[in-house]
Amino acid sequence: MEGDFVVRTLTEGRPLKLILWFTLPLLIGNFFQQFYNIADTLIVGQTLGVKALAAVGATGGIAFLIIGFAQGMTTGLSLLTAQRFGAQDYRGVRRSFGVSIVISVVVALILTLISLRFTRTFLVLMATPVSILPQAIAFIQIIFAGIIASMLFNLLSNMLRALGDSKTPLIFLVIASVINVALDFILIMGFHLGVAGAGYATVTAQVIASLLCLAYIWRHIPYLKVTWRDFKWDKALYWEHLRMGLPLGFQSSVIAIGAIILQVALNDLGTNSVAASTAASKIDQIATLPMMSLGITLGTYAAQNFGAKKYGRIIQGVRQSLIVSVILSVVLSGVVIFSGRTLVTFFIGQDAAVLDLAQTYFLVVASGYVFLDILFVMRYTLQGLGYSMISIVAGIAELAMRALAVFTLVKPLGYAGAAAAEPLAWIGSCVVLVITYIQALRRLRKAEQLQQKINGTVEPEVVPELDLVEE
Repeated sequence: MEGDFVVRTLTEGRPLKLILWFTLPLLIGNFFQQFYNIADTLIVGQTLGVKALAAVGATGGIAFLIIGFAQGMTTGLSLLTAQRFGAQDYRGVRRSFGVSIVISVVVALILTLISLRFTRTFLVLMATPVSILPQAIAFIQIIFAGIIASMLFNLLSNMLRALGDSKTPLIFLVIASVINVALDFILIMGFHLGVAGAGYATVTAQVIASLLCLAYIWRHIPYLKVTWRDFKWDKALYWEHLRMGLPLGFQSSVIAIGAIILQVALNDLGTNSVAASTAASKIDQIATLPMMSLGITLGTYAAQNFGAKKYGRIIQGVRQSLIVSVILSVVLSGVVIFSGRTLVTFFIGQDAAVLDLAQTYFLVVASGYVFLDILFVMRYTLQGLGYSMISIVAGIAELAMRALAVFTLVKPLGYAGAAAAEPLAWIGSCVVLVITYIQALRRLRKAEQLQQKINGTVEPEVVPELDLVEE
C-alpha cells in the first residue's frame, strides 16, 4: 500500500459480504442524490402547483439525455481506474485519474454549450405544453449551466469507489442534500424565485459537494494525487479511456432518447399525465435504488477482481448477488404496488385524477422490477469486465422497445400503454445483456481453469493477460 491511507479492496474476503457492505453506503448515497430531485419535486408541487410540477417533470427526458451522458461516461472512466487498482498498479491509477479529468472537463464544456444553445428547441420538439414551457426552460437551463459541477462530483465519487471507498462520497452527498433542501425553501418560498429557485438550489449543492470531494482527495488519498505529468498526452492511454467512457455515456443518451419519445407521448396525453408520471417516477426511482446500487457495486467488484486476475471470484460474487437482488426486487415490487398511491400524495396532494394515473403507473412498471434487477447486475458486471460497446447495443434495445410501446400501445391503451414502455424496455435490454454475460461467463471459467494450471508451475504474476472483449 502507498501512503498512510488504507482503502478497501474487493479482491480478498467473502464476496457477498464485501459486496453488501460496499453497497450499503452507496445505497444511502444514491438515496440522498435522489433526494436532490425529490426535494425539488416535493417543494415545487406543494408550493407552486401542478403546472410547475409538470414543468419540472417535462424536462426529465432532456436532462437525462445530457446529464446522463456525463454520468455514464465518468462511470466508464472509473472502471479502468478500478482495474489498475486491483492490479496494484498505483502509478497507473494516478495516470488514469489524470486522463479522466482532462476528458471530463472537455466533454462537460461541450455539453454545456450545446445544451444551453438548444434548450428551447429540444423542449418544443418534445411537444412540451405551451402553458408550462417558460417554467420548464427556466428550470432546465440552470441545471445545464451546472453540468461541470455534476460531472466533477460524479467523476470524483466514482474514483473513490473505484478504490473501494463508498463511504466518503456518502458523507458529501448528505451534506449536499441538506444544503439543497435548505436552499429550496429559501429560494422558492423566501425569495419567490419559482422553479428557477429549485434549479439554483440543486446546482449550488453540487458545486459544494464537488469542492469538498476534491479537497478530501487532495489531502488524504495519495493514489489520486496527480501531478502535471499525469495529464500528459498519450494517444493510446487517452483512446483506451475514451473507448470505455464514451460508449457508457452514449448508452445513457440512447436510453434518454427513448425517455424523450415517451415524454412526448405523455405531453400529448395532457398535464395530468405528465404530473402523474413526474410524481410516480420519484417513488419508482427510490424503490429501485437498492437494485441499482448493488449493480454499481458489481461493476467495481468485477473491475478490481479482473485487474487482479481473480476470475473465479467474479463468477461467485455475481451469482450470489443475483440471487439476493432478485428476491429484493420481488419484495420492492409488492411494496410499490400496494403503497405507491399513498406515497405519491406527498407530491400532488389529493388530486383524484392524477392519483388514479399514478396507480396505473405503479401497477404496470413495478410488475417488471425483476427484469430491471437482472439488467443492473448484468450491465454493470459487463462494464467492469471491459464490455463497453455492449452497453450501447443494450441501450439501443431499450430504445427500440420504448419506441414500440409508444407507437403501438399508447393510442389503444392510453396512459397504461405509455407506462408499459418501461418494463418492455428492460426486457429488451436484458435479452442482449444476458446473452453477452453467458459468453463472458464461459471465458471467465476457461481463464480460471488456465490460471489454476499455470499457478501450479509458475508465479501468479506471470499469468497471461485476458482480454474478454477481443478474445
